[in-house]
Amino acid sequence: MATSQNSTVGGRFVDTRGVAATSASTRDAAALIGRVLVAAIFVVSGFGKIAGFAGTAGYIASKGLPFASLLTGAAILIELGAGLALVAGWKTRWAALAIAVFTIVITPIFHGFWNAAPDQVMNQTIHFQKNVSILGALILLFAFGPGRYSIDKG
Repeated sequence: MATSQNSTVGGRFVDTRGVAATSASTRDAAALIGRVLVAAIFVVSGFGKIAGFAGTAGYIASKGLPFASLLTGAAILIELGAGLALVAGWKTRWAALAIAVFTIVITPIFHGFWNAAPDQVMNQTIHFQKNVSILGALILLFAFGPGRYSIDKG
């Protein structure tokens, strides 16, 4: 049976080995900063897809996907809608899950380094790995929620 290795000393959490843990307010501030940083790539990308709708739809079509305009609209809705929800901390777990599923679907389609031209393998590998890392952050948001500084309130 596991026992707690944490205690409170002077209002701070301290593990039994004497290493100070972060305070609740520090964790909540870190959660806010993390949410905003994770969401930023999606919010910026969503606005970019609005501004370059035709180009985005053309790129999606070039990958052999049907209904490129519809998929562009869906991408905008997910990236911008769920991205802004993450920033605000509103329905955070659902927003993180939506973006995570979106990322899982699009990553092998648009960053399949195994099918890339030789001069693009490194670039696509980096983008693929970046998306996997972002997926990790989204899973953490899904698991642990937004923190106190959010509409959801943790």
